[in-house]
Amino acid sequence: MNIDAIVQFGRSNAAPEEYYLAPEKLIAGNPKQTVWKHYADPSGQFFAGIWQSEPGKWHVSYTEEEYCQIISGRSLITDASGKTMAVSAGASFVIPRGFIGTWEVVEETRKTYVIYEAV
Repeated sequence: MNIDAIVQFGRSNAAPEEYYLAPEKLIAGNPKQTVWKHYADPSGQFFAGIWQSEPGKWHVSYTEEEYCQIISGRSLITDASGKTMAVSAGASFVIPRGFIGTWEVVEETRKTYVIYEAV
């Protein structure tokens, strides 16, 4: 494998994939979400790219491990007990597999994500 195998997000030609969440996940709003998947490994377990969402709130239940770095915007992540963490530009964190709660986009949010989905 050579240097050409390295994926540079700024030079990638990843096509945007726009979608809306399933109605049963929604709590407030109906935010359009966009993903630019810059990398997916051959196993289908490891992904990296950029995610963006309009304001809204929805249920989350993580089956994957996810590293996030917020590029812009402001969101609130709340666990099942009601404890909330505010994240905004510059915040970096990992959401572990098994986390259950809500994600609320207060101001349109964009993040870099790296996901590992165990089989």
